[in-house]
Amino acid sequence: MKYLFVICFLFQIYATSANAQSYKYHTVKKGETVFSISQSYNIDEEDIYKLNPDAREGIGVNEKLVIPVGESSNSPKSEVAGTTQFTEHTVKKKETLYSLSKQYNVSIDDIKRYNKQLYSEELQMGETIRIPSGTASPQRSVVAENTPPSTKPVVNSKPQEQQISSTREHIVLPKETRYGIARKYGMTVKELEALNPRVEVLQPGMMIRVGTDVLDDEPVIITDERFRFYEVKPQETLYSLSERFGVSQDSLKQLNPALKEGLKFGMVLKVPKNDKDGEEIDNDAYTGSGEKADTKMDLSKSIDNRSTKEIALMLPYHLNKVEEDSIATYKNAILNEKVIRISLDFYSGVLMAVDKAKSMGISTNLKVYDTKRNASEVTNIINSNNFNNIDVVIGPFLKETSEAAASRLESKNIPVINPLSNRSMRGYRNLFQSNPGDELTQKAMLDYLSRNAPGKNVVIIADGKSFKIKSELNNALPSARNINPSSNFVSEAKLAEMMTDGENWIILESDNINLVSSVTSALNRLARKHNITLLTTNKNSVYESDIISNNHLGKLKFRYPSVDKEYDTELSEDFVEDYKSRFNIEPNKYALRGYDLTLDVLLRLASAKDLYESFEKYPGYTEYYESKFHYMPNAGGGYTNNALYILQLNEDLTISEANDL
Repeated sequence: MKYLFVICFLFQIYATSANAQSYKYHTVKKGETVFSISQSYNIDEEDIYKLNPDAREGIGVNEKLVIPVGESSNSPKSEVAGTTQFTEHTVKKKETLYSLSKQYNVSIDDIKRYNKQLYSEELQMGETIRIPSGTASPQRSVVAENTPPSTKPVVNSKPQEQQISSTREHIVLPKETRYGIARKYGMTVKELEALNPRVEVLQPGMMIRVGTDVLDDEPVIITDERFRFYEVKPQETLYSLSERFGVSQDSLKQLNPALKEGLKFGMVLKVPKNDKDGEEIDNDAYTGSGEKADTKMDLSKSIDNRSTKEIALMLPYHLNKVEEDSIATYKNAILNEKVIRISLDFYSGVLMAVDKAKSMGISTNLKVYDTKRNASEVTNIINSNNFNNIDVVIGPFLKETSEAAASRLESKNIPVINPLSNRSMRGYRNLFQSNPGDELTQKAMLDYLSRNAPGKNVVIIADGKSFKIKSELNNALPSARNINPSSNFVSEAKLAEMMTDGENWIILESDNINLVSSVTSALNRLARKHNITLLTTNKNSVYESDIISNNHLGKLKFRYPSVDKEYDTELSEDFVEDYKSRFNIEPNKYALRGYDLTLDVLLRLASAKDLYESFEKYPGYTEYYESKFHYMPNAGGGYTNNALYILQLNEDLTISEANDL
């Protein structure tokens, strides 16, 4: 009977809570104020401000406000007669609403309900507040008795390191969504989900973790039904979004002040609810041309600008080292100078691309300059030559020389495209980095792992130098297990302990040849009895060493991120034959890079007014023999190509795409 009585009591509490936590929309009429509305509903003004933060700045006719009904914030009717008692608590140093809610087993909302000043003021040390006791908190009763376990807010005893280093608590309000909460705290939806990995469904009264950067001009709830939240997809641009929603770019910036810092993947924007056709939009990514943002663009079908393209090619030949009267010395320099060899290979690919463009009706005036691997020489070249009509500068190769060129040409807004360097560069607005760099490459692999690793037995092996990526991997894959190498060695027995009968994904992060060798050799033996895939976020030079067996890597289905892929011999057969007949050698990766990058530039110039317009006009990615390109603006200025491959080494030592990003 006692157990039955408790169940009945909890049911009554739930019924009371369900009645107390009802809400409705109120459409503001002419002449109404927050005070008059609060009076008509017999509630406090603070109850309205709590659910409608923007109302503090004023309300307008036809604006919709969320109103709590079924309870009065200041009326005794809202309390269960005879059951609510209070404990007076004097606030001590470092105490927070969160710690008090845990100490007294009540919700933060309950504490605020009986201490109205806490809706607008912070908790003050020394003040005395009333904490309800003697009854279960309605909000907490609902969560405890009626919320599925997967939706309960969870406080981990050993919280993992998050990308958002500083956090605070947030109580979910009625009608709030992930997009609205992420927007309010200046987060992406992925960051919000990473902070709350166990929360699948948001419910009013639930406590979640958020960042601390509150955007004071952004409401939690959009009350104007003309607008909605929209999460920015990977390859969208401000141009494509303005086309999609039928508003100007300036209007989008006014609706979303955060755009002043640049458009970023994962941002949550306030946008018009309907597109130009009046139909409800979905969250798929579209481009301004109506294509999906992840669609491959064939620019050869959009050629409409047939003016001669003025291209300046800056390469580090370093010809000042070559003695003009000595052919033997010149040949020796070519054979021994790696940079010169790379420059010549790249240049050969450029020439092939110029010829290919010519066959499409695109004429090119190519000017080649020797930068001598010197930033001052780059400055001298630009000062001594007329660059006013140059459409694009391809090169220089090195970080310092590229920055020097971009700096001198920024006032003319002439694009400078660095072909190879993966080093982070200064944010000149005209500087384009065609190599995504290590950070974007790692992020691409993290994204691949987070989407594909669930359901697999994931084991992370990282040496001490790789602590940062290890932390990011554990954040992205919370169920992963870790092996800490000892003296750059992992035993086969230790690896065997981690194996399961299902799919085993081993993530190896190290540039130590002894560690990589011991792990790959041991995994190769274990692969006789287990399904093992080896992965890494950074395929460094160690994997090219003769000590590391390609046969082992192939058997382990080795997967890694890459800027380029191996060209398809069948698809590129004509190109290879033409190249061999012209240069008496097969093209290497630098020749193919020169071809792919130059042809992409020429096609973009031929299908738009200039390079900048082409990125807005055709936001999809372009792809050629070994490389693909999709330039996105950097927050600090300039553009970076974020198009990458996830590759797999197969057992027959061929390379295929594991995933196309």
